[in-house]
Amino acid sequence: MTNELNAQQVLPRVSAELGITPGQIAAVARLLNEGNTIPFIARYRKEVHNNLDEVQISRIQERLSYYAELEDRRATILKSIEDQGKLTDELRAKIEACMQKNALEDLYQPYKPKRRTRAMIAKEKGLEPLADKIWNHEPYDGSAEDLQGARDIIAERIADIADVRGLVRDAFARKSTVKSEVVAPKPTEPTKFEQYYDYSEPISEMPSHRYLAIRRGQNEGVLWVRLVVDRAPLVDRMLEIVDWREDENIRLAAEDAYKRLLAPSCELDVSFTKKEEADRAAVEVFAENLRHLLLAAPLGEKKVLAIDPGIRTGCKVAMLDATGKFLVNTVIYPMQRTAEAQETIAKIVDHFHPEAIAVGNGTAGRETEAFVRDVLKLIGAKDVMVVSVSESGASVYSASEVARDEFPELDLTVRGAISIGRRLQDPLAELVKIEPKAIGVGQYQHDVSQTMLEKKLDDVVVSCVNMVGVELNTASAPLLTRVSGIGPALAKNIVAWRNANGAFKSRRDLLKVEKLGPKAFEQSAGFLRIRGAANPLDASAVHPERYALVEQMAGDLGVKVGDLVGNSLLADKIDVRRYITNDVGELTLKDIVAELKKPGRDPRAVFEKPAFRDDVTTIDDVKEGMTLEGVVTNVAAFGAFVDIGVHQDGLVHVSELADRFVRDPNEVVKVGDRIKVKVIGVDKARQRISLTARTQPRPAAGQGGGYSGGGRRDGGGRGGYSSGPKRVGGDHGGRSFSSGFSCNPFANL
Repeated sequence: MTNELNAQQVLPRVSAELGITPGQIAAVARLLNEGNTIPFIARYRKEVHNNLDEVQISRIQERLSYYAELEDRRATILKSIEDQGKLTDELRAKIEACMQKNALEDLYQPYKPKRRTRAMIAKEKGLEPLADKIWNHEPYDGSAEDLQGARDIIAERIADIADVRGLVRDAFARKSTVKSEVVAPKPTEPTKFEQYYDYSEPISEMPSHRYLAIRRGQNEGVLWVRLVVDRAPLVDRMLEIVDWREDENIRLAAEDAYKRLLAPSCELDVSFTKKEEADRAAVEVFAENLRHLLLAAPLGEKKVLAIDPGIRTGCKVAMLDATGKFLVNTVIYPMQRTAEAQETIAKIVDHFHPEAIAVGNGTAGRETEAFVRDVLKLIGAKDVMVVSVSESGASVYSASEVARDEFPELDLTVRGAISIGRRLQDPLAELVKIEPKAIGVGQYQHDVSQTMLEKKLDDVVVSCVNMVGVELNTASAPLLTRVSGIGPALAKNIVAWRNANGAFKSRRDLLKVEKLGPKAFEQSAGFLRIRGAANPLDASAVHPERYALVEQMAGDLGVKVGDLVGNSLLADKIDVRRYITNDVGELTLKDIVAELKKPGRDPRAVFEKPAFRDDVTTIDDVKEGMTLEGVVTNVAAFGAFVDIGVHQDGLVHVSELADRFVRDPNEVVKVGDRIKVKVIGVDKARQRISLTARTQPRPAAGQGGGYSGGGRRDGGGRGGYSSGPKRVGGDHGGRSFSSGFSCNPFANL
């Protein structure tokens, strides 16, 4: 990541940017260069980098990549200028000292190959000597046409000065106003962008979600968007930089340089940077939501009856055993052939004894839930829980190559039902089969950089999979793909070996898998589990490289390894200081002892099903003043969406999330939280439900800002003292929008 030449520049700079010591950054760079993955570095090399977490390591990687790209670009620029015979010692020193991409491009601007410009045409006419005289404050004269040509040359010179370009770009970045107007003719039908038909806001104050909303309006041809900045003081400052001495032709050239050469390109640069920043913020929102969704509490190894609701085409039913294995399927029509459907469900429950029934939360979901509960009451199966499960992305999975490989003989509708059931058993194991952005817990995910989005979401999935760990003998290829050091090809090879040879007996058997060498084994083994293995450590997060150390610990205690694993009393007797060496430090030793106490422990919360009201199943049942329990399905910059069991998620605006001022909704809620909310507005025509999580009365007008009845307020204010909404239980996945917020009435808040 860093070479010998620039390490002295890069390491202190990244250290200052991230608040991490240069030594830690150098250690991470070395580990990454050796081919280690971020999960492996964070979990098994803590002493090397002094206990940095995955987020910190990822940020180091990003910044080092930035400077690596900068180095490549610097080398290209130096070679280009040198080939032109224009590289002076002074210019080389400036370029080599430059540590920002924009500033580097500004230095290169005068030497960058250009298309045919007005200045080039003027030079071809022999007007450069005249321009030189004007530029050097020497006496000159010429025709109006000649003076215009000379000004074209001077304008380009001014625009090519790095300090001038930096000045204008900085003004657009810090002092411009984002201005949006409706494109004529004004649309006759309502659009999602009406509040931006005549709108302006300083670019430095505009939040990312609002900027992305305006950009979407521009891309859809509804809005005209530009950055506005005060030109006069900028031109005056440009003239000071070039020491103009009040020559009218230089002043005219500077104004032309600003209007024709600088403002358009700097506006474009700043718009791109602002978009990139907004993308990054939106991607972070998506990533945070995805992390909580993936780490939602699993029901675990329990038999599940899965139902994908439908009205016209019926409800697809699939029975799964405790490991998620598909057993049988059928179709029922609760709305049309009620008695027949009741009999079918009763027979399945009586024969297979499911411990839970998972019902997709799409169309007719609540009606199907009510039907199933009635059947369970009729047959006296009170212990079978009925759980609403998010369908988001299920249709994407059912039509995917992964689904076809798993169930080539089944219709895609049945595959969708199976996915719903497996999501209840283990959300992480099932959701990794779906392209992350199809899960629909993001903000403007279709508007942001898809490359940035895909990388970030992939990083989140990998992080979650390795945090939880993977059962080697039951994991699917998509799940194994996300394990540190494996990837798609090795995942397929692992499954092929398992199919050909039976279950893995030990982690060492991995080395028998085709093309899985020592490095891949080192990176992956600690994250793979083998329950029932001869060596109990194979079911834990203790890495095989530390097995000998654990054997030493057990020997010192006078017990076998099998007696030590899972025995907290024995593990508490281990004095980790006795085992510190140059190779193993206290951080790793404490991790080993913690793992010996609870080997292979799932870090996810214990499953709790949400309690929706049986009498509130559609938006028609929702009334102002109702207090309901809901599940947070999406957290955005402007608030949180909550599933209250009526198909249309309600919005708790950021000003309604707590009795105190909340700047970031993530401060108080996360995806999967169960919270108490009160209905403060219902707009059936627009399918909007406005909710509040406040427990205290709202301050009087002017004392606090907020949101009510489906509209947006721009007021500020602080008040109250509560820490946030009352959480009812642990993590649980809820409904989300497969298309993001773009189709939601609250999209442009």
